[in-house]
Amino acid sequence: KTRSLATWWRTWRSRCWARCPRSRRPTPEAYALVLQARHLGRQSTAESFEQSNALYEQALELEPNYAAAWTELARNYVIQANVGMRPLNEGFRLAREAANRAVAIDPEYAAAHGVLGRIASNHDNDLAAATRYIGRALELDPTNPEILSDAAALSTSLGRSDEPVALLEYVVAHDPVSTNAHFRLGNSYLRTGRLDEAIESYRTVLSLLPGGGVITNFALGIALLFQGEPDEALRAMQRELDPMWRRMGLPMAYHALGQAEESDAALAELIDTDERAAAYNIAYVLAFRGETDRAFEWLDKAVRYNDPGLVGIPVDPLFANIHDDPRWLPFLESIGKSPEQLAAIEFKVRLPQ
Repeated sequence: KTRSLATWWRTWRSRCWARCPRSRRPTPEAYALVLQARHLGRQSTAESFEQSNALYEQALELEPNYAAAWTELARNYVIQANVGMRPLNEGFRLAREAANRAVAIDPEYAAAHGVLGRIASNHDNDLAAATRYIGRALELDPTNPEILSDAAALSTSLGRSDEPVALLEYVVAHDPVSTNAHFRLGNSYLRTGRLDEAIESYRTVLSLLPGGGVITNFALGIALLFQGEPDEALRAMQRELDPMWRRMGLPMAYHALGQAEESDAALAELIDTDERAAAYNIAYVLAFRGETDRAFEWLDKAVRYNDPGLVGIPVDPLFANIHDDPRWLPFLESIGKSPEQLAAIEFKVRLPQ
């Protein structure tokens, strides 16, 4: 029989609350606010994140010791900082404060450790610390889809290819309406050259989320560029909702189409508008265009600006054109991300059965 939505809700809520000690159960009002906030956060636009943050803050006014609300607020801050919706230092400072608050309230709340792992890898460039945080999160809650996504992100940062795909396929199978999970899986497919599957994942996001949120059309455009479909890639880039990510995509699409003047003009606008927020991205635009010297200049700027994009550079296909340059491996070593350095960091994830 098909259960009604109300019946499903009551069953799901009772199961969730049954797993928590009574002292950790929020009031129904605070819990409802958190559910609304999560839904808005999954829409992945600048406006929806601000609305989501406001709802988490309302929940925390009702329940100041609500560890889940602090954790999800911290996760929002991390995403906002990563994609340029909030200044880097501010975003990660707020995220760290909120996640630490959650751990202080409940040291065994796994998701908070996962967020601290994201902060350690994306902002602190401390992959060893990230493995400790996320390893602890996995010990506490080994089947949690969000924590497995955190583990997949860390595995990607460690230069691995197949493990993130397997983890995210599991997450998608267990949370098939999560646009974040489909998007991250698409990224993992893209990094491993599975372009048809990457495109399918991004289009799934677009089907679930009107407009695709932030970055989805940009990521689809990248996959289409590698697929050899520059016309379609340009159209995807032009549909990107976020202006900064649209500015990142257009120079590459125009370059692939042989429209040098348009590519140069779009790149000049990107540099003029987004130098500090997008130094890493400007570097891969230049690498894609075959401008190796300028690409390395902008990678040096990305290091100076502590750009979080650097966390994924070992497996970023947009730098493929400069992998054979003699400066590539020394650069990776200078930021602690050479193959040897990454291989020395132990991190094992057991896929749930």
